[in-house]
Amino acid sequence: MLKLDGIDLRILSALQRDGRMTKLKLAEAANLSPSACWSRLERLEKAGIVAGYAARIDLGAIVRVETVLTEITLTRHRQGDFDSFERYVAKVPEIVECHATGGGIDYLAKFIVSDIERYQRLMDDLLEAGIGIERYFTYVVTRTVKQGGPLPLEALLGER
Repeated sequence: MLKLDGIDLRILSALQRDGRMTKLKLAEAANLSPSACWSRLERLEKAGIVAGYAARIDLGAIVRVETVLTEITLTRHRQGDFDSFERYVAKVPEIVECHATGGGIDYLAKFIVSDIERYQRLMDDLLEAGIGIERYFTYVVTRTVKQGGPLPLEALLGER
């Protein structure tokens, strides 16, 4: 892991707030010269800490969508079973997140779909695909309280 200092944290925090800011604005936010700031940013990118840049899209402003969280448990728990499930899920664009978990379930998946009927068709396809799903529980999101905020860099790194 790359050792980060306060300047690196200022760069990362500024980029989380506005990934489109100019190099000059980023340098000002980090209290560095533009060339020194650019060198640090390149180092953070090469280390994979800055993994990419993307726009946050308010999908609800374009089309009506439903968000569904699904707990999934597999029948068997061999590595091949997990691999098969994960390969299949990676190909389903409506599954925007899928997390392997410890505890009572194997996966927690987040679906973004046009309606509940589409979600059910996707689940039927998953069940028919022979990827070992034993059971699943569906939770329809009625309201998003907090989503995609900046990572708590200072809080996490300050604990070290």
